[in-house]
Amino acid sequence: MASETTVIAWGSGEDGQLGIGNNEEKEWVCAIKALESQKVCSVVGGSRNSLAICEDGKLFTWGWNQRGTLGHPSETKTENVPSQVKSLANVKIVQAAIGGWHCLAVDDQGRAYAWGGNEYGQCSEEPERKDDTSRPLRRDIVIPQRCTPKLSVRQVAAGGTHSVVLTHEGHVWTWGQPWPPGDIKQISTPVHVQGLEKVRTIAVGAFHNLALLEDGILMAWGNNEYGQLGTGDTQPRSQPIPVQGLSDCTLVDIAAGGWHSTALTDEGEVYGWGRGEHGRLGFGDDKSSKMLPQRVQLLVGEDIVQVSCGGTHSVALTRDGRMFSFGRGDHGRLGYGRKVTTGHPSEVPINLPPIGGEAEGRWCAKLVACGGRHTLAIVEWSTGESEP
Repeated sequence: MASETTVIAWGSGEDGQLGIGNNEEKEWVCAIKALESQKVCSVVGGSRNSLAICEDGKLFTWGWNQRGTLGHPSETKTENVPSQVKSLANVKIVQAAIGGWHCLAVDDQGRAYAWGGNEYGQCSEEPERKDDTSRPLRRDIVIPQRCTPKLSVRQVAAGGTHSVVLTHEGHVWTWGQPWPPGDIKQISTPVHVQGLEKVRTIAVGAFHNLALLEDGILMAWGNNEYGQLGTGDTQPRSQPIPVQGLSDCTLVDIAAGGWHSTALTDEGEVYGWGRGEHGRLGFGDDKSSKMLPQRVQLLVGEDIVQVSCGGTHSVALTRDGRMFSFGRGDHGRLGYGRKVTTGHPSEVPINLPPIGGEAEGRWCAKLVACGGRHTLAIVEWSTGESEP
């Protein structure tokens, strides 16, 4: 079975976040040619930028760069071609995250790095204070630097203005401004999140956080104005609280969008909750917000293996490599040529030429990553043994 992978993108391109050499929006998937020579194993979509991680640990970034979000000084406001983050060339990056305008990454030694906007301490640096009005305030961390040097980090996650890491011991630490500005004083020093032990994975939205424990219990904390914590109400929580209504499910993965959340079961079923506007939860014509998790009936039977949540849209990936998108449709972010906003999941066609002229086979998606108004995916051309 021959296989070749390609990174694809679609949706808004106004900040160069599609990585295709221009700032146009795309209603259909298109290949990121600048990455074709790389073996990309992971992609991340941010609100206005993107990144890719290669098998050899190289990190590439592109998109909006006015705050140093791309990991190097900005010569132009946006960059529409992926470029390698040179300052991390000597380490092997294995996972990364993009927040509102800052980024986090972790290498194969458990060392975490942060860069970009830092006015709330979200890069784990004390933001510079304004002592006198004559001196401009420098807030951005333009070159990636170590953060949380005392922690052995397994996973990083980034919110609008805060950061969260999961350690190899299964503990969660956070810093930055975890709420919409003004509610809580920001902290640049990492704080241990109490009440969480043996955490398997974390997911972070704009201002809310999810942690899936080894025993399958899902915990949530943070902002809750749309019910995105899944607690049956809209009260914010400063400490983790169990998500309700999932006790009969065996959860295998979680995802958080700007103001909505999803959980995936071992049977390939998706549960969604939080903000329902634009149909981003996938409940058909019902676009109301949900304070408790509900099964996405329109995806039942599709055997979903991953869900990614963006700002106002979501994409679900099936075991056989198909992608279903739903939510807000402008800027082409649903990827099937119609700018219609819908809560009905529809398949995203992967209309790319076959590899090496081999007509026998098809493109299968392996990983999907939603950004604010765009989506990235890794697709593989598979021949021979793949199911039709």
